[in-house]
Amino acid sequence: MAEPRSKIASFDPLWDRITEEAEQALRDEPLIGGFVHACILHHKSIEKALSYRIAAKLASNEMSMVVVREIVEDAYADDPGLIEAARADLAAIYERDPACHRLLQPILYFKGYQAVQAYRVAHHLWTKGRRDLAYFVQMRVSEIFGVDIHPGAILGKGIMIDHAHSIVIGETAVVGDNVSMLHSVTLGGTGKEEEDRHPTIGDGVLIGAGAKVLGNISIGHCSRIAAGSVVLEDVPPCKTVAGIPARIVGEAGCEQPSISMNHMLGPWEKEKG
Repeated sequence: MAEPRSKIASFDPLWDRITEEAEQALRDEPLIGGFVHACILHHKSIEKALSYRIAAKLASNEMSMVVVREIVEDAYADDPGLIEAARADLAAIYERDPACHRLLQPILYFKGYQAVQAYRVAHHLWTKGRRDLAYFVQMRVSEIFGVDIHPGAILGKGIMIDHAHSIVIGETAVVGDNVSMLHSVTLGGTGKEEEDRHPTIGDGVLIGAGAKVLGNISIGHCSRIAAGSVVLEDVPPCKTVAGIPARIVGEAGCEQPSISMNHMLGPWEKEKG
């Protein structure tokens, strides 16, 4: 009898843990056996599993799963940094999302994680001059996940997009490392100019649900943007902004807002607001 894949040393502790979780998921719910085998247990590494998962989600009548998977695998082979970012994103979700109890979950079920990994492939294609193929991936990500990230945008590592419904990130937007955002966030422009027209988001920023950050502005590192806010001006580091239009209502409240995921304003901040 063949030894379970999760028992075979892969020299990758992260992947070993994911496969162990997959084996446990099969024991808990045998009816998802085919799904879990196809997505996880048939693969020898996280990059192979991700290439399969992305291809399975983005394939269409216009482009087969085989072709999409080849595109993703070529991107991973050409730029190992894509997998480094995928690992950091996975760790970010596991650490910050209380609904994530296993590393397995984002790969199988969380469209925010899946959409960001597909965006990373599109961005790679964009930087290689393969613009039409990058646009194709962007189109499919928008259609399938409801997440519209322009392939020209730059996203750092450790990105968590929770719920990931109606996310829009424009072409010249720059998002730093360890940023967390919730659903219905827009990082958009304010006009028809063709140069830098989208926000730059610093490291460690927390962006609440429904927030709109518009124009060529900078959001300082480790700041908080309250849910529903419309931000039209620069935000200094380590501050909390809220309102329409947003204004500073206090300090960020902690060293790493994007990790603490604390969206609540303190009593004194509410009074000032």
